[in-house]
Amino acid sequence: MCVLVEFTKMNGAGNDFVMIDNRELGLELTTEQIQKICHRQRGVGADGILLLRLAKGDADLGWDFFNQDGSEGEMCGNGARCFARFAQRHLDGREALSFETLAGVIEAQLDGESVTVGLTPPLDFRIGDRIDTSSGELEIHSVNTGVPHAVLFVDDADAAMVSKLGHEIRHHDHYAPAGTNVNFAQRTGDSSIRVRTYERGVGETLACGTGVSASALIKAKLDECGSPVSVRVLGGDDLAVAFERDGDAFTNVQLTGPAEFVYSGQIEI
Repeated sequence: MCVLVEFTKMNGAGNDFVMIDNRELGLELTTEQIQKICHRQRGVGADGILLLRLAKGDADLGWDFFNQDGSEGEMCGNGARCFARFAQRHLDGREALSFETLAGVIEAQLDGESVTVGLTPPLDFRIGDRIDTSSGELEIHSVNTGVPHAVLFVDDADAAMVSKLGHEIRHHDHYAPAGTNVNFAQRTGDSSIRVRTYERGVGETLACGTGVSASALIKAKLDECGSPVSVRVLGGDDLAVAFERDGDAFTNVQLTGPAEFVYSGQIEI
């Protein structure tokens, strides 16, 4: 039996999402349903779906996040910023809120269309690994900013083979069994970079918040640059990654950027 469900389409630096208030609906979407909703010709079209739910702990709310291919995601930086604005509408317009993700509780600060989210502490830094690929041996760096990310520095992000090489590295034995997201970063200044990202479960997207954050932290570690790092994404937006350092450790990592409402509608599920 199909039901008519209200949704909101949102955009965070080109990363787009379908938002659904699931507190009373109690939807349990199948992989096929998620793929259909996210299909850009046969559905609404999105990089992922975010279901707003009641919190299980002390946070204000919780989310269930699904990638375009139907897989469940632990965390999404741009999705988190969009989710915060969507949740704000259901929490009396408050400018600070918290919500549960599989990566932990995320704190958000809202100022109009600009949203800052505090990311979970980065884990598993690996600097200077070398892997064999179809393009030869490459130096690659890794960190988990809520989800695992590999960062590859390139001379020209526009010329990077994001789809081909991104897919290859995403499935590389070096990152088995879970795989990784893959970022192609170009240095553009002392504290600025450009980033293109190949995301697990999606492919290349116009932006990836956790990928932007991973790339900025790797740059800070390699180049000893200060906070914040400015990151230009494929969609043309600039995001800011702020952090504090205590020796080799990074704390209080925050991602700031736009989160916009696109439209609302109804879809038959």
